Amino acid sequence: MQRLILSLLICLGFVLPATAQAWWQDDWHYRKQIAVDTTPQGAGINQALGRTALLVRLHTGNFTFDGVKEDGADLRFVAADDKTVLNHQIESFDALMGMALIWVDVPNVEGGQRQDIWMYYGNQKAPATGNGQLTFDPNYTALYHFDGATGTPAKDTTAYGNTAQSATGAAIDGVVGRALQFSGQPLLLPASPSLQHSAGSAFTFSAWLRLDQANGEQLILARREGANSLLVGVNQGVPFVEIDGQRAVASQPLNPGQWQHVALTAEGSKVSLYINGRESATLAQAMPAFNSVMAIGGDLTAGPFQPFVGAIDELRLSKVARPAPLLLADATSQGAESKLVAYGVDEEQSGFGFGSLGFLLNAVPVDAWVIIAVLVLMMFQSWIIMLRKNRTLSRVSKANEDFREQFAKVGTRLEMFADDAQLAQRLQHSPLWRLYAVAVKEIRTRREQGADTSSVSAATIEAIRCSMDGVRTRENQALSSKLSTLSNAIAGGPYIGLLGTVLGIMVVFLGTAMAGDVNINAIAPGMAAALLATAMGLFVAIPALFGYNRLITRNKEVSADMRVFVDEFITRLAEMHGESQFSESSHQRGHHANHSVPA
Repeated sequence: MQRLILSLLICLGFVLPATAQAWWQDDWHYRKQIAVDTTPQGAGINQALGRTALLVRLHTGNFTFDGVKEDGADLRFVAADDKTVLNHQIESFDALMGMALIWVDVPNVEGGQRQDIWMYYGNQKAPATGNGQLTFDPNYTALYHFDGATGTPAKDTTAYGNTAQSATGAAIDGVVGRALQFSGQPLLLPASPSLQHSAGSAFTFSAWLRLDQANGEQLILARREGANSLLVGVNQGVPFVEIDGQRAVASQPLNPGQWQHVALTAEGSKVSLYINGRESATLAQAMPAFNSVMAIGGDLTAGPFQPFVGAIDELRLSKVARPAPLLLADATSQGAESKLVAYGVDEEQSGFGFGSLGFLLNAVPVDAWVIIAVLVLMMFQSWIIMLRKNRTLSRVSKANEDFREQFAKVGTRLEMFADDAQLAQRLQHSPLWRLYAVAVKEIRTRREQGADTSSVSAATIEAIRCSMDGVRTRENQALSSKLSTLSNAIAGGPYIGLLGTVLGIMVVFLGTAMAGDVNINAIAPGMAAALLATAMGLFVAIPALFGYNRLITRNKEVSADMRVFVDEFITRLAEMHGESQFSESSHQRGHHANHSVPA
């Protein structure tokens, strides 16, 4: 049994995890591996992205939020060399709800490769260092997360400070944190020097859109100055770009009610329109010069166009033409099905990290932990019962064997060992000895009461048998005690584990829905952790099943020995003191049994 327990512990996987070669700083107690994957197994991007601000989504499915500061101020992102600290910006961090959105500035993302960065945390004295002005490259002239409260102008996170001139719409849940729901009034961006545009220069506009209604021509972006105009909108749900009256229409419409990524790039005499990171329309037209206010979600003047009916999130303006691979990376990594960023295990600074098992345990929700605690108690209870019962049966079997060796010497002297105190002490664990002792006691009791024991009647022999059967019944009850607990572990363990799995999966899906991230890297850790409860239930039931069957078999062997001994002793007693009467009585009992009427 000890070997079995040792084997089970080894199977649990208490192994040392693989760690990187160095630890960045000793003040940070934990770190988490994060992979940027552009291989076909990940985002499938072959071209280099260059400097990229990656979105890191943390939620209960991939991070436990244990040990980190409540506001995430101790988060630090370090390159694979364990030396280079990467800039980051925390868009939102809620340790209580278990959700966080962080932008991380990766200096160079290659195509078709997988590279690791490390997220360090667990330093309660660390000051906040997140800074959006450093995280996004200076070619972004305006960038809006729309993470402010309803009724406040949208704030620009870049160093140019192009905060919106007016507040419009309501703040709602978007594809990345919060978004802006438009209600008929456009969002006006200032005519600042950083947003000025000279004729023919480069430009990029990108945003996440949710089109609520596809009726009419709705404007997403409008900029006018004199005879020059730049319009980006949808006509009956189909995106278009129009410059000075020249229009290019996308090859596919937007799906109403769904978040989709729309981008516009201009460089030289070519303007391209992208839908979900793929080029959908081009226009052979150079961008005109602008030094005016820009309207988002509507037009600057009254005209044939309607205001945008829907929501906008993660609005970005650039003074360069962003490459197509970067726009594809934005569309694939910021949405709900990101494959560009994968999350690995957490490690401790001490050198004994969490490992794969620890990562699994850290992902287990509280509801499943309660179930697992119950199963652990059942497991230890069943193991203790199996060990004790097995030890007891070993003593019983050995004592019974010893008694049989002694009883073989009795012959016709049935009361030969009744007064041997040393033998009684040696055979105290033998049920056969107790059967023998009660039979001898019955004979001597009748002798003391004046009965003639040289000729015992059939009724007396039957009475002695009944006394021995009573002792045999009590011995069988003692042997079977506690086995019902093993039966409960066998039958109930898997069901209790299944309950924990169901509760855990419910929590995982709820947290994933609230975080807006449904990719396999987000769901898999929580699902695996939830399944741990079912595995634990089977881990309780399977050893209990084998132990129960083994104990039942040994109990039957001891019970058979007792039944055989009772028959043997009664037969000898009848032979020595009342064979004829006993035979006649037995014949009569058999005759009555054959003619009895069942109740």
